[in-house]
Amino acid sequence: MIPTLRIKLDHFVWGDTLEQRGTVGHIIAVILRYLYGLIRDMFSGQITLRAMSLVYTTLLSVVPLIAFSFSVLKAFGVHNQLEPLLYELLKPLGTQGAQITTQVIELVDNVKGGVLGGISLAFFIYTAITMVQKVEESFNYVWYVPKSRNLARKLTEYMVVLLIGPVVIVVALGMIASLRSNTLVQLFLANEALGPVLVATSKLTPYLLVTAVFTFMYMYMPNTRVRFKAALIGGVAGGFIWASISVIFATFVVYSTRTQLIYSGFAVAIITLIWLYLNWLVLLIGAQLAYYIQNPAFLRIGRREPRLSNAMRERLALNIMLLVGRAFRDPDTTVTVREISKQLRMPSIALAPVILALDDGGLLAATEKEDLLPGREMATIRLDDILSVVRVHGETGSYRDPEWSSEINALGQDLDDAVLTTVGERTLVDLLGPASPD
Repeated sequence: MIPTLRIKLDHFVWGDTLEQRGTVGHIIAVILRYLYGLIRDMFSGQITLRAMSLVYTTLLSVVPLIAFSFSVLKAFGVHNQLEPLLYELLKPLGTQGAQITTQVIELVDNVKGGVLGGISLAFFIYTAITMVQKVEESFNYVWYVPKSRNLARKLTEYMVVLLIGPVVIVVALGMIASLRSNTLVQLFLANEALGPVLVATSKLTPYLLVTAVFTFMYMYMPNTRVRFKAALIGGVAGGFIWASISVIFATFVVYSTRTQLIYSGFAVAIITLIWLYLNWLVLLIGAQLAYYIQNPAFLRIGRREPRLSNAMRERLALNIMLLVGRAFRDPDTTVTVREISKQLRMPSIALAPVILALDDGGLLAATEKEDLLPGREMATIRLDDILSVVRVHGETGSYRDPEWSSEINALGQDLDDAVLTTVGERTLVDLLGPASPD
């Protein structure tokens, strides 16, 4: 019954039934496809699992992060604005949100100044950086990025986020507050026609700020290039979902007296955990939407990796190295995974395992700008080495080598010898042919 319904739903969403209804039908079809993809990915379990992991990391890192931000803002003389920001985030928790805000600020006050020793300060900075690293890993998962930033980039870019992020948010809020106190704005507020519009706009400010933060994170956190349009759509959608969930959750907290009676003193902690989980889940759902906006070809297959045959994997490994070698020879040309994907007409999710295997084998390397380069001198990269990455190297899950039957082992050796005879001692340079004269 359920598989039949799933097949009918799949045909309805991805078929042309709606698109035949004109422009309105096309718009509805597009919206349904994105909703279908996001719901499918959410129920697959990985996004929810990563959201739970980030909740645990948040509990360990919240005080170090706020203490770090407090120190930065104090240097600019605006540290008193940190408490309203935290309260605004926890506002859906009602009176409990105010209580948690007060307790967190008290904890931050206890770690200010010279109370921390060198080891404790280093631990706090490490915890804050680890929090940002966990967020990057989750975003990389959503964007199918196999590798995170290297250590040097992590230290520099993470510190930029931790140092500049709080300042930018406080400055933005300060500018909004100063605009509200402006004489011209006060005149507009007194106007019967424009007054309600400005009041409504001021109420939307927290949600617009959340949308801006989401958009920034979608562009900055994944270790890949994200187009502004995709990040903005994901940010707007994430901000809208966050605002909607905030209203629903605040209503739930107001009417959840039974929860407080059952869990007593644990009610605050449980409600806070649920709220943190929903925040991270919304953030990751928005990131997934941004990915599909930028890569609509993956919307239907989702996270299901294509099943390549052995012959296709062999040709793919050779073709990747051929394209990388050609680009390396030309001083004015570079090649990325996205460009190879487009040229071979294969999704990057199909290329990723082979590229990662070539990288692990030392045959391929990537720059900070995601340009692919040969891992070593091309004259030393034998074609047999490239084929071995996808033909020989692998894992069985056992700590012992497999025990093949003697007949199969002999046949496998004959196949390996046949491949070696075919490629001989040829290298990547031989495959590329003579270099063109300048």
